[in-house]
Amino acid sequence: MDIEVKVKLTRGASLPAYATEGSAALDLRAALGGGSVTIPAGGRALIPTGVSISPQNSEGTDPDSGVVAIVAARSGLAIKHGITLSNGIGVIDSDYRGEILVGLTNTSDCDFVVMDGDRIAQLMFLPVLRARLVEADTLDSTQRGAGGFGSTGIK
Repeated sequence: MDIEVKVKLTRGASLPAYATEGSAALDLRAALGGGSVTIPAGGRALIPTGVSISPQNSEGTDPDSGVVAIVAARSGLAIKHGITLSNGIGVIDSDYRGEILVGLTNTSDCDFVVMDGDRIAQLMFLPVLRARLVEADTLDSTQRGAGGFGSTGIK
């Protein structure tokens, strides 16, 4: 399933792109105007991407409120360098039109340098289900019930 997304580029940013035919997410790059940002060991930084988006409906004429863009960490940065998203994942609501900024946290014991144009995160688009909440005194029972945090075992 495809979706049309209008993209506004600033700061000399390049259009996000899928790295391979099988990629589920687009790569977001740092838009630092030719410079760099050092994220100190244990520190955080907010990295601009120069990308603003507007997901469109199936006719490509209006914003689509049934879509959310998710910013996710790049596994290579996380595993090799300890660079993760500061907020776990980023939620870009369908009506947000500002620049996508990526909060990065350096969980390693070494400083990490982000250079202009580096791939820093991934951007994927997912359908949204809006919940219609109904208050209840009881919930239906299941085999698991209220068991959590390892209640189903390891193996």
